[in-house]
Amino acid sequence: MTSTIEHSTVSAPALGGGIYRRLNFGTALIAGVVFAVIAWWIAHSLLDSDGRGFSDQVMVITAVGWVVGFELGIGAFTSIGKWFTGRDQTHADEMYLAGKDAGQARYWRFTTDHKVVGVQYIVVTMILLGAGGLLAMGIRTNLLSPGNHFVNQQIYNSFLSVHGMLMILALIVAVAGPWANFVVPIMVGARDMAFPRLNALSLWTLVAAIPLLLGSLAVGGNDMGWVTQAPISNQSGVGFDLFAMAIITFTVSTTVAGVNTICTVLTMRTKGMTLERLPIFVWASSIAAALGLYAFPFFLVVMSLNISDRMNGTSFFIASEGGTGWLQENLFWLMGHPEVYVILLPAVGALLEITTVFARKPLFSYRTSIAGMAGLAGLSVLVWAHHMFTTGWAPALGGPFMVTTEMISIPTGIIFLVLLGTLWRGNIWMRLPMYWVFGFISNFIVGGITGIYLSDIPVDNQMHGTMFVVAHFHYVFVGSVLFGAIGALCFWYPKVTGRFLDERMGKISFWLVFIGTNVTFLAMFVSGLRGMPRRYSSYSSIFEHTNAVSTIGAYVIMAGMLVLLGAVISSWNKGEPSGPNPWGSKTLEWLVPTPVPLENFEVLPVITEDPYTYGEARTNS
Repeated sequence: MTSTIEHSTVSAPALGGGIYRRLNFGTALIAGVVFAVIAWWIAHSLLDSDGRGFSDQVMVITAVGWVVGFELGIGAFTSIGKWFTGRDQTHADEMYLAGKDAGQARYWRFTTDHKVVGVQYIVVTMILLGAGGLLAMGIRTNLLSPGNHFVNQQIYNSFLSVHGMLMILALIVAVAGPWANFVVPIMVGARDMAFPRLNALSLWTLVAAIPLLLGSLAVGGNDMGWVTQAPISNQSGVGFDLFAMAIITFTVSTTVAGVNTICTVLTMRTKGMTLERLPIFVWASSIAAALGLYAFPFFLVVMSLNISDRMNGTSFFIASEGGTGWLQENLFWLMGHPEVYVILLPAVGALLEITTVFARKPLFSYRTSIAGMAGLAGLSVLVWAHHMFTTGWAPALGGPFMVTTEMISIPTGIIFLVLLGTLWRGNIWMRLPMYWVFGFISNFIVGGITGIYLSDIPVDNQMHGTMFVVAHFHYVFVGSVLFGAIGALCFWYPKVTGRFLDERMGKISFWLVFIGTNVTFLAMFVSGLRGMPRRYSSYSSIFEHTNAVSTIGAYVIMAGMLVLLGAVISSWNKGEPSGPNPWGSKTLEWLVPTPVPLENFEVLPVITEDPYTYGEARTNS
């Protein structure tokens, strides 16, 4: 008998990714530079009639070329191109995009896994803070003594402009970027963000904006301050064009990110995760995202109209040709004050999460805290004109805007009382994240109380143009938001890395930053009360001692941040292992393994209670 054995051939699984396999951060840089050069050459040939090489039109078109090239080089438009040509992504493509089995390489490319995007945001935030911090050191060095000419007035003004905007961008994404991406989807029981590719796009659009902002320094800078008030903006050099294009690009990034966060929370919550069971950080992130969707388009409009005046001959802000600077000022501050709470709310939400865990108590009045955040967001859109009390614009509206500005202290105070109520008589576990909570409390009291002074028109008329205002908003941004962002980093660092952030280095960093913050900005309050104007590169000798103290304090802050950077880097691979839930927290991100699986949950959880039942037996998971 003869038998025949038929051998079937099994085809190897198709490799996913396609062109994505050849795209990464390096190809994005190359493509961005190539497209920028091509855009410059075309614009220079067609539009640069005076032969200067970099007119406003040429600079704007060059910036557009850079952004388009960078996004093409990273792969942001590849999926759209496939869709237009009728070739949808395969499952293997999606897994490659998500970074499955890709190791460290996934952090250097267009990756859709929300956890990878969160880590990428951590790195981008540190770069922004580092660049802004270096410029701050240049500013403070120039102010070390009267008549110090470390840099000239024009460069000093450019340092102020770019430092201010870098720090604003850094703090907008410092909490919402890393943690609204990494932990919010897990907190609500979702496998990913609602729009994973848009999530990656928001990150890489932000990255594309950074070289434009820094590049503005290389082509003459933006010497009018970060608020870019017209008509001065129409007289500035071409550095302003890059500055404005950076803001427009960043606004696209934040809009995409905000839509994604809101859609994820509203549509992808797991079974039983009602709105009343959402962790407070999810509420804070969602309210901040919604507020950003209202506020940041004003910034985009301001910069777009500024560019139009400069390159197209329009006159939106040029009074001699029928425009008005008041339009620019109102549009800017319609963004400028809500933006403060877009920055503050996620930091406060993170600190409330930390406090419930380390006080081992339920959140004090959960609904009240949500009402306070909603009230803060709502009132923030009604106070913008307090930035214009001293300008002479619409003096009859001064009283109403003073009232709304004073009213905003009510929801702010409510949130603060929720934080204190959660701490009250709690069993406090003093680990590193709690140091930053107590630092926030101390600094926020100073920032909040001095803000009440500035809401009063007669006082503001005396203080508005002085260093007192600079000290106030630095207590809010550095002393409060930055402390919240670092506290969040210390808290969720074990979930990202599986290791604790070095406790000893972290505490050294805290004390250096805390002491440096108070030395720097308390001395600045004194300078302001004595009449020192802001935005000046030199000053009278009567302000010498307080400025010397402020500069010393600034260097202490920088030392503390460098220690923190060292702790983050050294602990990443060598820190003490933490396990999946080192803090004993009850929110969902701590109940999944570390490292977190690609799709977060093997089986989606079912929720039957809120996450703050400390002291009670948990009935579900």
